[in-house]
Amino acid sequence: MYFVIFVVNSFWTMRIGIDLGGTKIELIALDAEGRELTRFRQSTPAGDYHQSVAAIAAMVEQAESVLAATGTVGIGTPGAVSLKSGLMRNCNSTCLNGRPLKADIEQLLGREVRMSNDANCFALSEAVDGAGAGCDVVFGVILGTGVGGGIVVRESVLDGGNHIAGEWGHNPLPYPQSHELPGPACYCGRSGCIETWLSGPGLSGDFLRLYGSDISAEQIVLQAQAGDRGCMHQLDVYCDRLARSLAGIINMLDPDVIVLGGGVSNIKQLYERVPETWGQYVFSDQVRTRLLPPVHGDSSGVRGAAWLWGR
Repeated sequence: MYFVIFVVNSFWTMRIGIDLGGTKIELIALDAEGRELTRFRQSTPAGDYHQSVAAIAAMVEQAESVLAATGTVGIGTPGAVSLKSGLMRNCNSTCLNGRPLKADIEQLLGREVRMSNDANCFALSEAVDGAGAGCDVVFGVILGTGVGGGIVVRESVLDGGNHIAGEWGHNPLPYPQSHELPGPACYCGRSGCIETWLSGPGLSGDFLRLYGSDISAEQIVLQAQAGDRGCMHQLDVYCDRLARSLAGIINMLDPDVIVLGGGVSNIKQLYERVPETWGQYVFSDQVRTRLLPPVHGDSSGVRGAAWLWGR
């Protein structure tokens, strides 16, 4: 039998963040002002849980050796910790599912670590020193292969009683039109989830159903910019669906800022056209919520992991 004792030094000012992805593991170290001290990455050991855990611990030790300092450690994951079992679940890196990731890393490092999903880390990064800096309530959105979200209130992640706060992608599309019912099948077992419409595959899948052409979301955007009428119409429909969906978030959460991340967030038209549309769905005579792109881009996830310990 063995015991691990965690000692948290309140004088630590260095914040280490880890972004554990399916193809890469990235580390960043920040000082108390958010300045980058070091950053490096390596490939994720494919399908090997134990090597992934060992790689994370080795990267932390390497960073602390290079900087001659010890820091707090936060980890952004592609899934979540089950409140029932304490084990990882819903990870697209399937070797993590059913594993005690937090406990195993803490054992190797001999200290407490903090973990949250990648959408929460994205939202936290943009709330602390990104597009939502200085705001009380920030909603971070991931529009990529899936649709995720995270809520940050006064620079703290809101997990919720079931640790599913911000999971707006598995609500039904608001104000559905007759041709949108029952909606595409979702992997969660339901139909018509927001994710099935607003993810990258959702955008291209809807285009395939309407026009019989199997092209990517990126190609739809490029062809719309070139004047293709079908692609232009598809973007109009996408903007309306996004406006409806975000209006529901505004009605419930009333965030100061909504920040978009993920590959689909690179569509520049969203930032003008969606706020022009969502007012008709929001229960207010004025909508002050701002829709913004991320300041830190692809770095938001790893920076947010570092900020899980606060400033």
